Amino acid sequence: MRVRIRVAAGEDGARELASLRRWLEAEAGLRGTVDVERRPVGAGEMGALADTLTVAVGAGGVVTVLAGSLSGWLRQRRSDVRVDITASDGRRVSVTARRVRDAPALIENVLAAERESRDGDGAPRGAD
Repeated sequence: MRVRIRVAAGEDGARELASLRRWLEAEAGLRGTVDVERRPVGAGEMGALADTLTVAVGAGGVVTVLAGSLSGWLRQRRSDVRVDITASDGRRVSVTARRVRDAPALIENVLAAERESRDGDGAPRGAD
């Protein structure tokens, strides 16, 4: 399963996304699972902008590691930041830096539903 993470922070969005990427890649349980997803270049733009991270969370404890790591990162923010997390099944959760007390539980709840919808080999239930 791949989870998409977007960061909304006004003009600081690109900087905050880069910060989150470094934070997640520093987490032992997430090393090698984080990628940058670039959006297409729009008319009048110089190049593609990174606005989304993807994280592979197929293994057992990775969901818990990701939830805890995102919560820790949010606690470190000094400005308003919103993180939008979307599981591959379309379930979403948004967490802001102002309300992080329950962030790990919210994030893990969304991601756990995806994990439960897959069988032991990581394939969606009912997949051929």
